[in-house]
Amino acid sequence: MSNQLPVINLMGPTASGKTALACELYEQGGFELISVDSALVYLDMDIGTAKPSKEEQALYPHHLIDIITPLETYSAAQFVEDACVLIDDIHLRGKTPILVGGTMLYFKALLEGLSSNLPSADAAVRAEIEEKAHQQGWEAVYAELCVVDCLAAEKFKVTDKQRIIRALEVFKLTGQPITKLQAEQPKNIPYRYNFHNHALLPDRVELHERIEKRLKIMWDIGFLNEVETLIVKYDLSENLPSMRSVGYRQALEFIQKSDQSHKKQQEMEDKSLFATRQLAKRQYTWLRSLQESHKFKTYLTIKQAQEDLRNCYG
Repeated sequence: MSNQLPVINLMGPTASGKTALACELYEQGGFELISVDSALVYLDMDIGTAKPSKEEQALYPHHLIDIITPLETYSAAQFVEDACVLIDDIHLRGKTPILVGGTMLYFKALLEGLSSNLPSADAAVRAEIEEKAHQQGWEAVYAELCVVDCLAAEKFKVTDKQRIIRALEVFKLTGQPITKLQAEQPKNIPYRYNFHNHALLPDRVELHERIEKRLKIMWDIGFLNEVETLIVKYDLSENLPSMRSVGYRQALEFIQKSDQSHKKQQEMEDKSLFATRQLAKRQYTWLRSLQESHKFKTYLTIKQAQEDLRNCYG
């Protein structure tokens, strides 16, 4: 459709090089960058999120970075609302938005829309569910889900803690299964956009090497000091969404619950590396799922992506 507004989506797993690609495109002029990252929204969480530095942000401004404190929450629905406003504003300025990041739930929500009228997260209900898990184990929580929403239980594993919490939360707040509500509610699809989807999918061995190098730099430049400062400034707890971010979760546990010996620190660093690799694995899975429903261009190497993007948008 001729009246559809172009939107460039640049996706990829963590440490794949997508931000550098977006900045290279930005330099060509006529673009603005929108971050699609559930960790970069948080103020003062800089090192562990590999957030562009202040100098880099001055050169390559990103929307939706540093918009809330680590004590606040930010949902996929809020992202879609904010992103759509920004996309429209950017087009009014005669430019094209580039959405860049690795939070695939946000991309999926933008591409496909979200079920409307589902209740917002409720801290008290979530605390109740998590307390049951602490007292009786996640198997007991999963068993409760099997009773109230067997369709959701079929989709989830016992280890899908956040999804189980959300499904039980919705049932406790509405008295109805989340699967029933999702099936009944219309999708809010932003038809006015024409999405150009690009994904960096590097070889996993190469990606794992890049992840390991990034994490080593994080430790070297003071990531633990950053988390200690955050704890003091915000009185953080492990139940906050911000502290569920990979790296922060492990560092917080190390600082608050261990003897902070060299051995414990090495264990924490190993856990962070494993968790980051698992994150990348989930991001690959999300991307391949999105590819089943949407048109994509995919690239194995950064060089390949650079050449194609220059041809497309140079």
